[in-house]
Amino acid sequence: MPSTFDDSNIPWSRLDGFDDVAFFIYKCDAASGIVDIVYKFAPWTRQPLHRHTCPYFTLVLQGELRFYRPDGTLKEIRPTGSYVEGVVNGEPHFEGAGESEAIVFFGHRGVEGTIYLFLGADGGPDQPLGIADVQALYDAQVADGVLARVGACPA
Repeated sequence: MPSTFDDSNIPWSRLDGFDDVAFFIYKCDAASGIVDIVYKFAPWTRQPLHRHTCPYFTLVLQGELRFYRPDGTLKEIRPTGSYVEGVVNGEPHFEGAGESEAIVFFGHRGVEGTIYLFLGADGGPDQPLGIADVQALYDAQVADGVLARVGACPA
């Protein structure tokens, strides 16, 4: 019988335009270029088309993480327990969950500016999400006491 990851202590947040994806930032250290985030993807949903612009790895804690090519065809399924180092500036893709909710830890290393580059309908650059953006979200978690509720300490 499959087990589920108990995320009841994680104070999830959302970004405008990403209604089916929740996140929690465990660490953002711009000086060291480290960003650690856990994402929760609703079933059968996908993030907008994007590419990763810094070194990263994923660890699937619950469900499965699905990757889709820009044309929408399924490229890869990473089941629970999968640990994969991603390709910097690889093929643009959509990612999200399969039939059940997915919880995935993303570790980013060597971040110097942009972490994700979201692409427009024409495939061209549309919206970068950088370490400064994540730092602002992280700082808000610290200021609100949210980070302390999970026992994490700011860097």
